[in-house]
Order: sequence, then C-alpha cells, then structure tokens
Amino acid sequence: MKEPAGRVLVVEDDPDMVFALRHNLERHGLVVNTACDGESGLLAARRDVPDLIVLDVMLPRIDGFRVLRTLRSEGYDAPVLMLTARSSEPDKVYGFRVGADDYVTKPFGLHELLARIDALLRRERRYRRGTSSPRTAAFGDVDINFDSRTVRKDGRDVALTPRAYELLLALYLRRDAVALRRELMRDVWGYDVGVASRTLDAHVAELRRKLEDNPAEPRYLHTVWRVGYRLVTSAEH
Repeated sequence: MKEPAGRVLVVEDDPDMVFALRHNLERHGLVVNTACDGESGLLAARRDVPDLIVLDVMLPRIDGFRVLRTLRSEGYDAPVLMLTARSSEPDKVYGFRVGADDYVTKPFGLHELLARIDALLRRERRYRRGTSSPRTAAFGDVDINFDSRTVRKDGRDVALTPRAYELLLALYLRRDAVALRRELMRDVWGYDVGVASRTLDAHVAELRRKLEDNPAEPRYLHTVWRVGYRLVTSAEH
C-alpha cells in the first residue's frame, strides 16, 4: 500500500469549505483531520502533531493568528498555510511574523492550494532528512548554531520564525554571493517554479528587523534589485 503523502490538519469553521478541502486533499493522497474552531484546532494539533496545518484566520473562540502564535511558542515547527479573506499586506506580514509559512487568499483555486501544500511538504521532508550545513557560523555580531537552530546577536538570543531561520540558512550557504529569488523560493518553500509572492520579501524584512542595527540601511542583508538577495559576511561593509 502506498504511504500517505502527509498528514494535514484543516482548521476552518465553514462546513462547506471543510467538506471540499477534506474531499480534495484525501483524493490527493493526504490523511486529513479537521477542526471547526481555534480551540479545537489547538487541541487537535497538540494531539496528532500533523505534518502541515491549513489554518483559517477568522475562527470562532480563538482566531487563527492566536492559534499560530500558541503553537509556535510550544515548539511546533512544521508548515502552516493560512487561509484568509484579508488581502491587505499588513495582515499578511503580521501572519508571517507570528510564524505562517504561506498565505492563500479566499476565494482561491484548488490547484493553487494543492501546489502550495505539496511545495511546503516537500520542503519539510528535505529538512527532516537533514542538511550538509556547518554546525556553527558567525558574521559581524551574529552567531548561528545549526544543531540547536538558534541565533544570537551581540550575545542575545534572537527569536526567528521557522521559515525565517531556514531563509537565513539558505542565504548563509550562499554567503557573499547573490541568491536568486527563485532559488530561495525553491530551497526554503519548496517551489519548483517562479511564484508571484510577497512571502520571501516579508521574511527578509523579518531578518533585517531582528539582525540589523538599522533595517533601513542593512549591513548584512542586501537587496539585488529584481534579482534576489545577498548575505554579506565579508569585511566589505
């Protein structure tokens, strides 16, 4: 018997949406569990520890942002894809800051949703199989421990969302060279083709906010206009 492609928890309060998502995700080879509000979603995530969570923002009892913040604070580091009717950039940036891996705005296309779920699960499987990264690294006043997945700046711990940490790792592995946008989207999020998304830019903004003395004039994380980003670890700055 073929092994399931992954275990997905869908937290959504619209019963028609839940039915459609469960039906299509199961046809896609995924094992699906569902919850209809934020509180039951938290309980289900703690109990079953899914490989990926599809999480609505506007939920009864506990909203999706609070569910996400709670899970990340408890150490859940698998992908979370947010479903939202909110299309404004500040809402999405806030979601990324509290630990979202990707966003899909309602109404959405089924094929797009499945492609994003597949990409996140592929990225997660690659991470779980391990990486050839060094055990520790340092540049300027920033220190990274790849074994414990911790980052310190000027001797103080820096709290990064899981995907922001993985973006930092991908940039460090290309240190002082340009990392193309499509390469970063592929390596960190698992996308095999170019995807029009603000996800990458929002996570770079998080890294700048937490690692740069002045995010408006970055010392380490440089933008290469219309190409990608470069992590400067040499003495050129």
